[in-house]
Amino acid sequence: MKRLLLTAVLAALMVTEVHAESFKISDIRVNGLQRVSAGSVFGALPLNVGDEADDRRLVDSTRALFKTGFFQDIQLGRDGNVLVISVVERPSVSSIEIEGNKAISTEDLMKGLKQSGLAEGEIFQRATLEGVRNELQRQYVAQGRYSATVDADVVPQPRNRVSLKIKINEGTVAAIQHINVVGNTVFSEEDLTDQFQLKTTNWLSFFKNDDKYAREKLSGDLERLRSYYLDRGYINMDITSTQVSITPDKKSVYITVNINEGQKYNVRDVKLSGDLKVPEDQVKALLLVQKGQVFSRKLMTTTSELITRRLGNDGYTFANVNGVPTPHDDDHTVDITFVVDPGKRAYVNRINYRGNTKTDDKVLRREMRQMEGGWASTYLIDQSKTRLERLGYFKEVNVETPAVPGVDDQVDVNYSVEEQASGSITASVGFAQSAGLILGGSISQSNFLGTGNKVSIGLTKSEYQTRYNFSYVDPYFTPDGVSLGYNAFYRKTDYSDLDVDISSYSVDSYGAGVTFGYPISETSRMTYGLTLQRDTISTGDYTVDEIFDFINREGDSFTNLKASVGWSDSTLNKGTLPTRGHSQSLTLETTTPGSDLSFYKIDYRGQLFAPLTDTYTLRLHSELGYGDGFGDTKGLPFYENYYAGGFNSVRGFKDSTLGPRSTPSTGKYPGTIADPDQDPEAFGGNVLITGGAEVLFPMPFVKDQRSLRTSLFLDMGSTFDTNCSSSSKYCESVDFSQMAASVGLGVTWVTALGPLSFSLATPIKKPDYSETQIFQFSLGQTF
Repeated sequence: MKRLLLTAVLAALMVTEVHAESFKISDIRVNGLQRVSAGSVFGALPLNVGDEADDRRLVDSTRALFKTGFFQDIQLGRDGNVLVISVVERPSVSSIEIEGNKAISTEDLMKGLKQSGLAEGEIFQRATLEGVRNELQRQYVAQGRYSATVDADVVPQPRNRVSLKIKINEGTVAAIQHINVVGNTVFSEEDLTDQFQLKTTNWLSFFKNDDKYAREKLSGDLERLRSYYLDRGYINMDITSTQVSITPDKKSVYITVNINEGQKYNVRDVKLSGDLKVPEDQVKALLLVQKGQVFSRKLMTTTSELITRRLGNDGYTFANVNGVPTPHDDDHTVDITFVVDPGKRAYVNRINYRGNTKTDDKVLRREMRQMEGGWASTYLIDQSKTRLERLGYFKEVNVETPAVPGVDDQVDVNYSVEEQASGSITASVGFAQSAGLILGGSISQSNFLGTGNKVSIGLTKSEYQTRYNFSYVDPYFTPDGVSLGYNAFYRKTDYSDLDVDISSYSVDSYGAGVTFGYPISETSRMTYGLTLQRDTISTGDYTVDEIFDFINREGDSFTNLKASVGWSDSTLNKGTLPTRGHSQSLTLETTTPGSDLSFYKIDYRGQLFAPLTDTYTLRLHSELGYGDGFGDTKGLPFYENYYAGGFNSVRGFKDSTLGPRSTPSTGKYPGTIADPDQDPEAFGGNVLITGGAEVLFPMPFVKDQRSLRTSLFLDMGSTFDTNCSSSSKYCESVDFSQMAASVGLGVTWVTALGPLSFSLATPIKKPDYSETQIFQFSLGQTF
């Protein structure tokens, strides 16, 4: 307003200076232009050559030129019938420097200045600068930085330019010294302040930073406080006032919240209203709110969401369900009516894919559970999106369901994907205490030529094992999802020079196999396989009696055809370091008639992730195994034994040192030498029992937790042998008193070289002959 009055006064004075009488403009001359073009002036000027200029029109012209914001002074004069306009341009901003900011990045500050009209090359207006300075001050106050100051200096530069220097002193965030809730009688102040994310200063505040006041956080806490009461029947609860007091030094904050609790209400009746479209009994089964319950807004809104989703599953994608509470103050009860507006059933016109430049459309389309022409089911659309995410070909998958123009009952389903590299040539280096240096290399393509087929060739070499493998999998060998895979391998394992307490022997194995997979649900599969395998055993002079006993009985070379059948189920939210869901698998493997040996193995693996809070998760896991011989084969072949101890087993104990031990060589077999000084060595067993529990929690000071897992764990387990020979001195059947147990801290970090894992564990139950190892680490495998 002041600016408009000043403009009007100036304009009036100028017009008076020009001439009190009107005149016909023969020409217009502009003086003082530097950066602003004459065209910009003439475009804003409401007068043209030939127009009659009078007092009113000259005032309007002055106002119009001032509104452009280009000029800080304008004078109108007359030279005969020539209108002379003399201007002084506003300076331009040559540079902007910001100092002292940390809480708000320079990039964000520059963006904010540019949006407000302050940027290099722009016209400078002091009023804009003052507004920006005040806004920055408010932003720091909103963060609880009450002592923050923002100063702006304008430094003149040549050629009518200025440089801006903004100096910021962010100060410190005011710490909360006390939170007081006034007016509560039903719930204790401790229960109510527990709902706040803001906390008073405590010993964890250094890590959590939760004692720093912020206006947005307080607003969220007040809403949580209100929800706490509404979910417990106090529908008339009201937050009457909130006071935030700051100490004179602006370093401490005191928060007082005044509330009126009101009365507690119970549910009198629950009704359904509107056009349900689905059987009423199915809708009633979704009602979480029941008569006689204490009123809960959370249960009411959750019920509305469940009914909405149920209608969406039948094609009523745009259904609207509202829970309407009707209170009765006389007896403190509430009637709840769920008003259902299903809208029209929507059908899918087309399913479109965007972003898949490498992957064939058919690879995406075969994952669809929602079909074109059918009604638009919310569940099927979301399930299709989930299946695309599980493929591993895409960084991100989004879905939209826009209405078809001109039609009120059809939608298109648009899936947009962002592809990631699905083929790779990789080399990896790992190290484990038990296996030494691990070198690996692979050529893999999980989306071969965009067909969705998987091809891989790999090599792994460690101190005691060399392994080559090739595999090919077609996940859709048939249109209904039956998979077909081939594999071939060569594996040479030599424990004779390995620095672990495992009986010395070596096994050369090679073979090939084929597998079929059949889906039985969205998360479960059955697998069937056949593998032809050739094994050759070599021993040394001091090899233990159990091995020579087996070789004398069965021989040292075997050709076996193994058949397997397995079932697996997984609802994990991520393939690497999951935090929710479960996975389990059960596999039976047995040799077939015509094989040199007759034996079988049954294996079970399972894990469950159960969120405890938003940041803490409980993980339960178990691995069980049992094997035995049948027919002419006595017991499970020793080189197929189970071992326990170390990563993926019982941490805190050396790898493979739990369970039965071998009998030192007695020299009773031809070609062997007795060694009375040989210690009993781990020999494994035909029974495996391991399991444990972990509490996963975020690591302090680390913002991105996606590639990091930290846990406190309890591990337990061991191996046993149900076929101990009479000569075995250190073998025993299943005995839970001989199970090992440990507690500790584990960390896994997914690095560029692979997962880096380490654990610090303390054994709390140590079986006979077992060997402990408090610190364990591995690069290249997860636990």
